[in-house]
Amino acid sequence: MTKRTSRRKRCRVQTLTLPELDQSKTAVLNSLGSLQSRRSYRYAMEEFIQWYCSEPRLALNRSVVLRYRLQLEGAQLAPATINVRLAAIRRLAYEAADSGLLSPDLVAGIRRVKGVKRLGHRTGNWLSVQQGQLLLDTTDGTLRGRRDAAMLALLLGCGLRRSELVALDIRHFQQREEHWAIVDLIGKGGHVRTVPVPEWVKRAIDGWASAAGICEGKLFRSIRKNGTLWGSGVTQNVVWYAVKGCAKRAGIDRLAPHDLRRSCARMCHVAGGELEQIQFLLVTHQCRLRSDIWAASSG
Repeated sequence: MTKRTSRRKRCRVQTLTLPELDQSKTAVLNSLGSLQSRRSYRYAMEEFIQWYCSEPRLALNRSVVLRYRLQLEGAQLAPATINVRLAAIRRLAYEAADSGLLSPDLVAGIRRVKGVKRLGHRTGNWLSVQQGQLLLDTTDGTLRGRRDAAMLALLLGCGLRRSELVALDIRHFQQREEHWAIVDLIGKGGHVRTVPVPEWVKRAIDGWASAAGICEGKLFRSIRKNGTLWGSGVTQNVVWYAVKGCAKRAGIDRLAPHDLRRSCARMCHVAGGELEQIQFLLVTHQCRLRSDIWAASSG
């Protein structure tokens, strides 16, 4: 191998073109099992690729990633958001190295780029019991109102994620020890858990299922403008807009579906739930938290 060929090879493993970046991005997305992770990583990588390709650069290296981190900080993004962006870039670099597009030394340098420290309290909206009740009171007796009420009840009373909510099937609801529960719910990372369903949540679910005539298949369905059902399920965006619409009518600013999951944990803690029980409720397998926790926190 001549010196010129060797020099070209060294340059090859340092500089990435748009097709090579897209190839690495696709490899990263194919390695992710969670739909939510794929969505956030896709957005983070596409934003970085657009920035990286906006002007000629000698290499994808540590200094370039540091410059990008400074730009993200200058945009006043939340530390958690910046750290997700950086994590996506690291994965992008790893996949490029595995494909022989980037040298291991450059990947090691990118890996040393630290995330942003989180100062103070975590961001997010944490509802009180009174605010939660106000949110539920914004729904009405229409078919859409009953569906949104059931969605809000499951998010707030059971601490479900959006992805878990849209995947719910009628068969998930079973009676265990004279109490209703969501059985064998598959959550983030493939974790399986059983979630207790408070009585007030089950009433909201029954009200929706009865009005919609749903006795099998996915629990939630799309609704046309004329008030009729269509399709065999809903997307996560439907949940997002349902929460946003109810929050707007309740006068609650900046409320996202995941805030209801946070609020569920907070209400359980206020009602006297042990931290281990709350962890079981939100994360792990076979939880037996009291189903009357909402009533206890209301009192």
